[in-house]
Amino acid sequence: MSKIVAIHQPNFFPWLGFFDKIRRADVFVLMDNVQFPKKGGSWMNRVRLLVSGKPSWITMPVKRDYHGYRTIDEMEIDDSIPWRKKLVATLKANYSKAPFFEKTMDFLQPLIFFQSSSVSEFNVNAITKIASLAEWEEKLLLGSSLKSEGNATELLISMTKAAGGTAYLCGGGADGYQIDSLFEEAGLELIYQNFLYPSYPQYGAEEFAAGLSIIDVMMNTGIDGWALLRKGDPGNAKA
Repeated sequence: MSKIVAIHQPNFFPWLGFFDKIRRADVFVLMDNVQFPKKGGSWMNRVRLLVSGKPSWITMPVKRDYHGYRTIDEMEIDDSIPWRKKLVATLKANYSKAPFFEKTMDFLQPLIFFQSSSVSEFNVNAITKIASLAEWEEKLLLGSSLKSEGNATELLISMTKAAGGTAYLCGGGADGYQIDSLFEEAGLELIYQNFLYPSYPQYGAEEFAAGLSIIDVMMNTGIDGWALLRKGDPGNAKA
């Protein structure tokens, strides 16, 4: 039987497809030991939510006053900006009438105010707590805990093997940097996620917006409702 490994950077309150990957994998590696982008936005410190009925970016500020490069687990949150209180205010202003607002806020506020200056620690804590709602937290593994080497596809192969995997679960955004043939050459099965985003009642949206933060799903379907949204399952999911 295959042991499926999925690998992804620890994103900031990620979208539904991120957690679908955790569900389908036997081991999910949070790749915290690769470079954080020096410039531009990153899913590791920003995500989209509904603001005034439209998808808008919500950002966790990070300190960028450094030279050279830093890995994700070396990046620091810039708490000189009151972004945590602002995020709570934004959620209250835009989701207060969503059907599961109160329960979701009770769950989210300890995650938002989790006291850490580390981008990686903050995101890993949030992802772990959310995954635990479906009892998937034991699947999670930090990339920095593995002995791996290489870049791009070679690194993915090395991490998959270090995690004991015989198959690698690949998302839809791998085109352009992933060389599929190398997995077969390394003796690994390559499985594409092929996630189809399911629609759900989305309070306040001018039109349904796919790909928002898991927070939007929780506000509209319940804090554990997102785990039951399996319309996008192509049929090869693990329970």
